[in-house]
Amino acid sequence: MRTGFTEAPAPVRLFSMRFNSLLIFKYLLVIGAACSGVLTSVAYAEEATDAPPVVENRSFVKRATTSIQDTLDQAVDLLGIPYRRGGTKPETGFDCSGFVTHVFQQGLGLILPRSAREQSKSGEQVQRDELKPGDLVFFNTMRRAFSHVGIYLGNNQFVHAPRSGAEVRVEDMRDSYWKKRYNGARRVSE
Repeated sequence: MRTGFTEAPAPVRLFSMRFNSLLIFKYLLVIGAACSGVLTSVAYAEEATDAPPVVENRSFVKRATTSIQDTLDQAVDLLGIPYRRGGTKPETGFDCSGFVTHVFQQGLGLILPRSAREQSKSGEQVQRDELKPGDLVFFNTMRRAFSHVGIYLGNNQFVHAPRSGAEVRVEDMRDSYWKKRYNGARRVSE
């Protein structure tokens, strides 16, 4: 015989099970809504009939996609800035890695290494057929691997600061010059 323990009557146990099931249901509903990116209010019969407005909470994926697109837009806004060896600012000009460093620092708050070679070690490696906008693309333009870097825009296009006497511009990776000099790609923005 257990002392000090009294079993609750059947109606109380049934209410308790329903109450716990309702709490679990509400918890799962909130978790499901949060995972889908939209938090909604649940109106209960005992609460006021005016439900609070729906609050949108953009998911991490949507925020990241928006940030990447904003970063790419910023990169394209820099078209026409002159090339300058060692350059890191739009006011004075960019070299290839200075351009990439500037765009990612301003657009995403990412601090990348200063040289193309060092940038080629950042993030994770990406196969050419898996490129996404915002990936870094590397080329051998000075008889050494990873001597040049640009930012992939999608549809085989990339933006970069090419060489002395030129300006930041968009190029097609399918052009024979870039195709035979392609070294690989890295994803640093996820």
